Amino acid sequence: MDIITVETSPIEGQKPGTSGLRKKTRTFMEPHFLENFVQSIWTGIGGVQGKTLVLGGDGRYFSDRAAQVILRMAAASGAAKVIVGRNALVSTPAASNLIRQRETDGGIILSASHNPGGPNGDFGVKFNTPNGGPAPESVTSRIFEATKAISTYQIMEAQDVDLDALGTHSLGRMAIEVVDPVEDYARLMSEIFDFDKLRALFSGGFRMRFDAMHAVTGPYAHAILEGHLGAPEGTVVNGTPSPDFGGGHPDPNPIWAKDLMDLMYGDDAPDFGAASDGDGDRNMIVGRSCYVGPSDSLAVLAANATLVPRYSGGLKGVARSMPTSQALDRVALRLDCDCYETPTGWKFFGNLLDAGRATLCGEESAGTGSDHVREKDGLWAVLFWLNILAERDIPVAELMEDHWRTYGRNYYSRHDYEAVDADKASELMAALHGRLPSLPGTAVAGQEVEWADEFAYDDPVDGSRAEAQGLRIGTKSGGRVVFRLSGTGTEGATIRVYLEKAETDPEKLAQDPQEALLEMIALAEEVSELSERTGRTKPDVFT
Repeated sequence: MDIITVETSPIEGQKPGTSGLRKKTRTFMEPHFLENFVQSIWTGIGGVQGKTLVLGGDGRYFSDRAAQVILRMAAASGAAKVIVGRNALVSTPAASNLIRQRETDGGIILSASHNPGGPNGDFGVKFNTPNGGPAPESVTSRIFEATKAISTYQIMEAQDVDLDALGTHSLGRMAIEVVDPVEDYARLMSEIFDFDKLRALFSGGFRMRFDAMHAVTGPYAHAILEGHLGAPEGTVVNGTPSPDFGGGHPDPNPIWAKDLMDLMYGDDAPDFGAASDGDGDRNMIVGRSCYVGPSDSLAVLAANATLVPRYSGGLKGVARSMPTSQALDRVALRLDCDCYETPTGWKFFGNLLDAGRATLCGEESAGTGSDHVREKDGLWAVLFWLNILAERDIPVAELMEDHWRTYGRNYYSRHDYEAVDADKASELMAALHGRLPSLPGTAVAGQEVEWADEFAYDDPVDGSRAEAQGLRIGTKSGGRVVFRLSGTGTEGATIRVYLEKAETDPEKLAQDPQEALLEMIALAEEVSELSERTGRTKPDVFT
């Protein structure tokens, strides 16, 4: 097993985004591309000599080969041990738990989250720090600087490690522990939720459908829902991970989880429906004829948190990303707990969680989580909902109606314009940025603009400042529009437009969100000139 040093040179486009580096799968498969980035991770974290890491991912195409390369590179650079999920499968929240429970020096997650997989799909590599969360900007900046200066990388010449065989193997002097990716995570969930109450729920005839979308959550859902909790066989569908996610798009929203939506709005709908994404950190919640938006879901979890054993003593605080609706703020005000507004990206919640300032966190992009790990967690959110339903003993639709009567409703939607020409997208954002100072006090699409700004965040824990985090416009009537360029795509640019309108009139709480938001949609179009600048007349996806 010789260690060889390979000469290389910097490759353009290796700047990590909000969740690591994501590119087309074929780009990662190009000579030196993966190796350059992995070696740059080692450099950015001060090397891996004597360190222990976690490795795994969502099983998308190229994961098996990438895992073997990373193991050989870790061995060549002197790592002491790598803990790997069987067949390199580990959901993102389970990886975070492994990093924390085993007190490792961090981990590498192979995933592009909710993006499509396959040879023509997307791939990603992300480093998580010892707290189990995504690397902060201070670390990703060092990694990026290393990508621009790399000249060599080291790799061990060796045969593939059998990642299907549980137990400890060796690669040179490095130990490789292949673990069951589900076991530790299932144990953690049993410590958070009342599994006896959930078993009683299913034994009493409660019906559920969980769509794993041919992604990594399938084995976890089979083991926990159908195994530990006794849900009938067939509760979990599309539960076997596939390298191309069954040819589908593993994004849990009403567009890509259409089969689940059709079932839940059908004549024989089960009581509860849910889905998770490619790497298991996002979720979608649906009741019988009742879709629950991610922002509302976060607010409901906070409002009912004391019904769950782990949170029975109350919440230390809550946090949401800036584009997420202010429904959570209403609950926090009633609970008299702190509510933090952060930039998009789960890493910004890490400091709040580590400092004990927040217990629950969430993003409008279908991600919710708590201080049990340092990632958002799709199956955790589903179990949270089940625990609430078991305690409240009412249908999802009735629970939502009660929530809105109690706290008011924030009508909310996100409109995504995908694969927009990057130059046109940047020009649109620059032009809108230039208009912001002149907007307050003017009327746009019949709405009086009260304020307009570019969001910046001062971290209350470490004092760091994150600027240029999105453009915001607020109306005197309580409406809000946010514009951002997404950092999770791999082709062109995605313009995200977030639309919100607060409503407290009891007679106006049951409108269709798209109808309720028509005035805000018109404002967004007029102020940004989006159709004129991009040629797009409607969003590719709206949630």
